[in-house]
Formats: sequence, structure tokens, C-alpha cells
Amino acid sequence: QVQLVESGGGLVQAGGSLRLSCAASGRTFSSYTMGWFRQAPGKEREFVAVISWSGTITYYADSVKGRFTVSRDVAKRTAFLQMNNLKPEDTAVYYCAASGRYYSATSDHQYDYWGQGTQVTVSS
Repeated sequence: QVQLVESGGGLVQAGGSLRLSCAASGRTFSSYTMGWFRQAPGKEREFVAVISWSGTITYYADSVKGRFTVSRDVAKRTAFLQMNNLKPEDTAVYYCAASGRYYSATSDHQYDYWGQGTQVTVSS
């Protein structure tokens, strides 16, 4: 069992930055691929970024490529999503998720554990 808690969301102006954190507890954090997803009002949850359990593989949705960076700190059992040059269309609830089955996963059904989400609002 893995428990995930996101933090770092908030209100920011367009062009600003936020860093989301996802603190993990429970089973060995280093064994899990960590993903970030988001869900805007009235829309389906969508993939944002993923970092493999080894930390060597990262992958991003086209909509955030070049602006967002995913990372992990094994010692702190925490995954991060650095978000720069934020746009109003980035407004959503952001979720982190852990997968013990896939090395790099972009679909939500590939993940085993989810956090509760953190709200990110970008004003124009």
C-alpha cells in the first residue's frame, strides 16, 4: 500500500511558476513509477508527465513539454512537478499517482495509487 499526498497548488498569474510535491509513504518509493495527471472542470482526467522508478526516463504531454519538469527525490520519498510559464488552460486539479507495474505509464488505468489532488488556478 502506498499513500500519496500532493501539495504546492495555488493561484498564480499567467507566466508564473509553481512546484507541486507528492509525498509518498508506505512501500518502497523507489520501486514505483510516478505520474502526474490533471483534471479541469467538465473535462476528463489527462496525463501530464511521468518519471520512471529509476528516474532515468521522463515523458510529457505535448501541451506541457518545455514548460513542466518532473523529478523525484528518493531520499525524501517525494516526486515533484515544476511548472513554469503557466497558462490559464493549465488550470485544473493535479494528481500524482504511483505505478508498481509499468516502467513508464501514460494512462490512468496503469496506476495503482492516487493522491487526493491539489488545485492549480492560473489567472489571465
